[in-house]
Amino acid sequence: MINVIICDDNEKDRIYAEKTTKKFMDKNKKEYKIYSFDDYNKSFYSIVSSKIPTKIYLLDIETPSRSGIDVAREIRRKDIDSVIIFLTAHEELGNIVLKNDLLFLSFINKFDNFENRLINSLEKSLDLLNKKNTIRFTDRNVLYTININDILYLTKDSFERKTIIKTDYTEFKVSKPLIEMIEMLDDRFVQTHRACYINSDRKVMVDKSNKIITFDNGETIDLLSDKYRKAVI
Repeated sequence: MINVIICDDNEKDRIYAEKTTKKFMDKNKKEYKIYSFDDYNKSFYSIVSSKIPTKIYLLDIETPSRSGIDVAREIRRKDIDSVIIFLTAHEELGNIVLKNDLLFLSFINKFDNFENRLINSLEKSLDLLNKKNTIRFTDRNVLYTININDILYLTKDSFERKTIIKTDYTEFKVSKPLIEMIEMLDDRFVQTHRACYINSDRKVMVDKSNKIITFDNGETIDLLSDKYRKAVI
């Protein structure tokens, strides 16, 4: 799920950004949700603070209450993975944005080929998000950073009510629900069982008769149900 957060105090520009984003996402057959705001208010910040994954921000640099540059700075203090795209009607503000180390993707002048530049930026955003190499999250005051390529599978420990993240080198047990962890990942992860998702890039063999999956490091699991077997194979 791609979550696009748009904030622009100009209603016409905001609606135009929403329509362009929807058109782009529908064309690319992406599952998405758009959150739209006319100012950096409490509702906006509730989305910023939420645990929803895969965020793309379209931030107006000037609104009645806040500067989008200040807002981006606040976002980056907690979140270095989301994509930030600046929208503005003032080209001269570009130098100010560049002087702030905000790790933003693009700076779009709303009066200069707005639609095409926004589409190009969204395309670059998807490329960046698809190449995501790590997941980063906090669980019970512990910060985890895990390389996605190292993950073999995720499953649920019903007894301890925890999610197990199995990697090449260790096993993490976290209190976050399995579905919440899967939402942080990408389409490399496929469901094999009601309580298991595997990294399909690490799978080398599926034994249909014995319902065993073998990974490229030699490890195996038997969490393969008939319901998901076809998709796994």
